[in-house]
Amino acid sequence: MIDEIRRIQASSGSQIAQASTLDGLAEIERSLTGKGSELLGLKKGLGALSPDERRETGLVMNEASEAIKAAVAARRAELEAEAQLALAQAERLDLTEVRADRDAGHLHLVTQTIEELEDVFVGLGFHVAEGPEVEDDWHNFTALNFGQYHPARDMQDTFFVGLGGPRDVVMRTHTSPVQIRVMEGQQPPIYSVMPGRVYRNEATDATHLAVFHQLECLVIDRGITFAHLAGTIDRFTKAYFGPGWTSRLRPSYFPFTEPSAEFDIQRPDGTWLELGGCGMVHPNVLANCGIDPEEFSGFAFGFGLDRLASTRHGVTDLRELASTDIRFLEQF
Repeated sequence: MIDEIRRIQASSGSQIAQASTLDGLAEIERSLTGKGSELLGLKKGLGALSPDERRETGLVMNEASEAIKAAVAARRAELEAEAQLALAQAERLDLTEVRADRDAGHLHLVTQTIEELEDVFVGLGFHVAEGPEVEDDWHNFTALNFGQYHPARDMQDTFFVGLGGPRDVVMRTHTSPVQIRVMEGQQPPIYSVMPGRVYRNEATDATHLAVFHQLECLVIDRGITFAHLAGTIDRFTKAYFGPGWTSRLRPSYFPFTEPSAEFDIQRPDGTWLELGGCGMVHPNVLANCGIDPEEFSGFAFGFGLDRLASTRHGVTDLRELASTDIRFLEQF
């Protein structure tokens, strides 16, 4: 009887492997282990054996039954996977084809500008940092040395979010909060740029948007001076716009830098365009982030990406950048 059981087990492997469908596999399983199967017939004859023979034969029969069940389960998994693949192939959509007579989509002008600027600054040795667009008062204002009654906190400049206490949470008004998060998260030296979307509660016109993009640059290290700031801005100007462009700095005021300046870029035709603000990071800002202002110094500058892209590509109305007019978008 043991030989018969082992013969059935050996032959079951090839039968199970030949099953090409789930229904066919179920039929084979019934023929091997179900009613009327040879294995079940042999099992009924165990009672006629002596106790020792019954024990030995029963062990062999259990091993055979378990082996057949395992083989059936493995083949079932293979057939189910094949069925799922066949279904996926039958239902798939080819989304990769681009007809030769159609234009493919492309990145928006602002996205192109962000990626190009990131490449410029990475080439100058900077890292790219990002942060949340919904910010708390500490990162957006207080840590940046904004006084409690600074005009930038007024409702006409800021979108406030109904979370926490009154005016505790805002849509970030600049990308400077990312600078605070970078300084809180690591010790100098820091060489980072922060591109991102910002929000201002102001009227939209040809030169202003309520939702726009900025890029800021932050350097914190030992021995950093205003000369490093001026040199970096000039190097960036020439790397992005070309060798015919130059930059200049004019005295200004910002609560988070001291001294502060506005920086302009000069077009090849000699005209000047105000681009952004800059300055040496205020000692209070360094201290707020746990950096010793007696040991480290640094500079920061920032500008609007939308205006930068418009200047470079001759776009006269910033509102075009927020439009969905394909006639405008396909030009870039």
